[in-house]
Amino acid sequence: MFDISPTTINQIRRTCSSQGVEAAIRRKTRLDAPHISKITGEFEAHVIATALGPVPGGRARWTLRLLAEYCGERQYIVSISHAAIGAMLNSNQVKPHLSKYWCTPKEHDAELALCMEDVLGIYKRNYDPRFPVICMDEKPVQLLDEIRERASAKPLTTDPDTGISKPGSVEKIDSEYAGCGTASIFMFVEPLGGWRRTAALKSRKKEDFALRMREAAERFYPDAERIILVADNLNIHNKAAFYEAFPPRAAYALSQKFEFHYTPKHGSRLNIAEAELSSMSIQCLGSRRISSIDELNGQLRAWETDRNARQTGVNWHFTTDDARIKLKRLYPTPLFDE
Repeated sequence: MFDISPTTINQIRRTCSSQGVEAAIRRKTRLDAPHISKITGEFEAHVIATALGPVPGGRARWTLRLLAEYCGERQYIVSISHAAIGAMLNSNQVKPHLSKYWCTPKEHDAELALCMEDVLGIYKRNYDPRFPVICMDEKPVQLLDEIRERASAKPLTTDPDTGISKPGSVEKIDSEYAGCGTASIFMFVEPLGGWRRTAALKSRKKEDFALRMREAAERFYPDAERIILVADNLNIHNKAAFYEAFPPRAAYALSQKFEFHYTPKHGSRLNIAEAELSSMSIQCLGSRRISSIDELNGQLRAWETDRNARQTGVNWHFTTDDARIKLKRLYPTPLFDE
């Protein structure tokens, strides 16, 4: 008759039994005392400070249940559920279970400023086939194999009579896999030439670096007078690796062919090859599982062939003038005027 739920009827019955008929009739003017929230500003401050502070011994991080128990032990509140703690932290955008990692360069570091401006000056040069500028970097990758065959995804289908599209299904990947070792992907990229070369090897040793450098010099840049190389300051990225891998005559020829320029420590993002590796990881590797180096090299070769055919170059915008303004804190204070 009144289009109300059984729950409402029960509430009216309880109100009538405990507070009388008048209270049940005038439900909107309740006789109860107003509800006072347990969570006050002071309590929120205590919880946030605890969540952002050191964790107890034997614990790796704060959990919602641990925070709720801790607040009860410290008598910040009589009792509270972990769900209420989570809602409160979420409203304040506090996430104690997450950690952010980054490399912070030292301030007033002359060596960093030197290497940064050196690399940025290299990127500012015009294209010259006699002196090509190439960047190189490496990326470790784990080789994995499937334990169970993946369930193929069904494509989207359309009913020819009604024209209504029926959704397909997503590809199902088993969480279990077999480890097949590791590999290292070497990336060489020429930003202005729109060219890159990738190769996966079993290791990342000095001789592997020396072989890749000789391949670049003899196969891809045989007519270049000098090759300008930008790389990060790893212990294998030096001309001494040539002498450990090749006879003195060949090692000396390679050392004269290359001109090394290193990105600063905590500044490897200035290496264009690192950005190219990121694109390769997204476009080529993705979530697929590759079990062998041969298969990995096949996929890398298909990706680089397509990318080179499209002549995808790199449009670098960050310059030395930008660095002197935006990264002024990284430069040392000069002792003398110009």
